[in-house]
Amino acid sequence: MNEQSVLHDLVSRNEAEIVQRWIERQLGASSFRSDRISKLELSEQSRRFLSLFRQSISSGSADIHSPAWVNTRQLLEELSVSRAQQGFSPAETALFVFSLKQTLFEGLQDQLSTDPKAASVMILETDQLLDKLGLFTTEVYQRGREQVIIRQQQELMELSTPVVTLWEGVLALPVIGTLDSSRTQVVMENLLQRIVETGAAIAIIDITGVPTVDTLTAQHLLKTVAAARLMGADCIISGIRPQIAQTIVHLGVDLGSVMTKATLADAFTIALRRLGLGVTKVGAAKKRPEPEAPGRASTERAED
Repeated sequence: MNEQSVLHDLVSRNEAEIVQRWIERQLGASSFRSDRISKLELSEQSRRFLSLFRQSISSGSADIHSPAWVNTRQLLEELSVSRAQQGFSPAETALFVFSLKQTLFEGLQDQLSTDPKAASVMILETDQLLDKLGLFTTEVYQRGREQVIIRQQQELMELSTPVVTLWEGVLALPVIGTLDSSRTQVVMENLLQRIVETGAAIAIIDITGVPTVDTLTAQHLLKTVAAARLMGADCIISGIRPQIAQTIVHLGVDLGSVMTKATLADAFTIALRRLGLGVTKVGAAKKRPEPEAPGRASTERAED
């Protein structure tokens, strides 16, 4: 019998015992994360993997990328992506496969106890096979983790570029952090969408939270302003600090066609003025004299 046949024979005859010992080892390991995976879920994953593993090795191929290993690879992909989303580390994810080694090694030693040389060869072959599967889970984990990071970055960009309504017809877009090409696209899409939804005539882009403004950042701002104008809204850029003003002048960026203000409050005042509105303090307005009661006035004239 070749190596794959011996391993398949071992797993087929002792599958229930092997999976039970494997599950117990995983649950008893110090690396077991009971806060992120339940005993029931781990047991189900282990049983499914060992069953598919047995089917794959029955083909006699040790090439895990061959068609015989499709179902096994698919399970490991699902498991690795799921654990990447749950916050497991790459080592903890690969340990799911590596922890099966000791159980299989013990079974091979018992089965080939009369032929130590054959047992050594089988243990080496099994070790290499499980190493391939363990490395495969790490590769899939990395891809899954990268997808999680990209999605989180997109969500953070959307959260960090909120478009708020200051007044009817006036929107404000506070920008915090560096304004690169990808983030500019998110900013532009959010702003244009809100202009369409609200029919706003004025949009204030506040860059108080932007640490530095270079030529590329200025170009991104101009593109956003131009896109808003095409949607029928005028833009005011606020948050122009002295350092940013000097930088823009030194860079030779022309913002002459765009209204700029030092603070968001100044920009809001300009926006209200363009809409024919104004804000006054209630306490500053003079109180009008109360009208006299008709009966009281006639009585006072009669007495005089």
